[in-house]
Amino acid sequence: MTKPKMIIFDYGHTLLREPGFDHARGQQEMSKYFKVNKSNLTPQEISAFTDRLFKEMWSEKGRGLELHEHQFLQMLYEYLEIELTIPIAEAESILWTAIAPGSTMPNIEAVLEYLKQENIRSAVISNIVWSGAALTSRINRLLPDNNFEFIIASSEYIFRKPNPLLFELALKKAKLPASEVWFCGDNVIADIEGSSAVGMFPVWYQDLLFENPWLECPKDLVPNCDHLHIHDWLEFIEVLKTLS
Repeated sequence: MTKPKMIIFDYGHTLLREPGFDHARGQQEMSKYFKVNKSNLTPQEISAFTDRLFKEMWSEKGRGLELHEHQFLQMLYEYLEIELTIPIAEAESILWTAIAPGSTMPNIEAVLEYLKQENIRSAVISNIVWSGAALTSRINRLLPDNNFEFIIASSEYIFRKPNPLLFELALKKAKLPASEVWFCGDNVIADIEGSSAVGMFPVWYQDLLFENPWLECPKDLVPNCDHLHIHDWLEFIEVLKTLS
């Protein structure tokens, strides 16, 4: 292995996690911004409908396509005959923060600081329905000292990892060949095999402290490609220190 010129990270359970995820809590907070609630629906009733609607969306995700949270909220509230006093983009931010404020993965700040010291560039690619603006805001809030050159949210680009288009888009933005880029993530199929397929070197980050409810692949699955397997971000720093 040689030292990469750029390292690209997944978002969920790689950089950050979302403990205590609670849709009903989010809808409780959103009720403060209801101008019209024609059927007087409770946050719990709205949350139950949200879960049903999301399950219908999941079939689209299974085909490798992504939907956008703004579209989802537009459908949700108009269908339920709820009018908001704020724009959808603002509603998205309030809702996501209330559902799960977010938390950093252990020692990720140390990795990002090390990359800055070593002049190793960094970026993010995430499979996520939340908008790119909301994702960027969340990452900057929880990792304020990051040096990410760009943050790609699948919601803005139609396709989901492991589709090579997202990885190739990142390479175009970075203006680097795949051989000079590493990709770090926790999903064997989307992150590890997906990045390997375009020529990036994959780093499988398998945290043993916190379970990822959104993993979307079997827990016992092992990557069918060359990769680096780590369980702690401090371990990753030690690996990077050995490279020239």
